[in-house]
Amino acid sequence: MDPKIVTAIAIAVAVVLVVVGVILYTRGNRSAQLKQKFGPEYDRVVSQHGDPKLAENVLAERERRVSSLKLRTLPEAERDRYVHQWTFVQKQFVDDPRGAVNEADRLVTDVMNSRGYPMSEFAQRADDISVHYPETVGNYRAAHDIVLRHAKGQSTTEDLRRAMVHFRSLFDELLGVTATTHKEVA
Repeated sequence: MDPKIVTAIAIAVAVVLVVVGVILYTRGNRSAQLKQKFGPEYDRVVSQHGDPKLAENVLAERERRVSSLKLRTLPEAERDRYVHQWTFVQKQFVDDPRGAVNEADRLVTDVMNSRGYPMSEFAQRADDISVHYPETVGNYRAAHDIVLRHAKGQSTTEDLRRAMVHFRSLFDELLGVTATTHKEVA
C-alpha cells in the first residue's frame, strides 16, 4: 500500500479519535457541572426521568429558560417589608397554623413574583427556582405537598410547622437574608 495512503488513513483515524475524545470529555464535563450545580435536584430529575442524559437535557433547558427571565434583586426597603410580613405570619402560626402556612405560601409566591419569576403552575415555579436554589427547591416542594395534604385533612400541626420551616428556607434564599433574621416557629 502506498505510504501516503497509510499516512492519510492514520491521520484520519487520529482525528476521529480526538473528536470522539472531545465529545466524551465534554459530555462527562457537562454531567459533572450539572451534578455540581443542581446537587439533589439533579438526582431527583434523573430518578424522575430514569435516564441521566434525558435528565441533563431537562436541567439544561431549565437553565436556558431561566436565563431569559428578567430577574431582579429586591431593594433593601422591599426586602425589609417582606421580612416584616414574614415575622407577622410566623407569629400567627401559634393561633392559626393552617392560616399561617397558607399565608407563608402566598408570601413566598409574592417574593418570587417580585423577583421576576413567572407565576405559572407550581411545578413550573419549582423548576424555575431550582436553577438558582437547587438545595432549597426540595423544601419548597415538601412545603407545597404538606399544604395539599392539609387541604385534604391529611396533615398534622407538626407537618404544618415543617411546612413553615420549609417555606422560610426558600423565603430567606429569595430575599438573600439569613434565618437568624426570623424567630423560630413555636
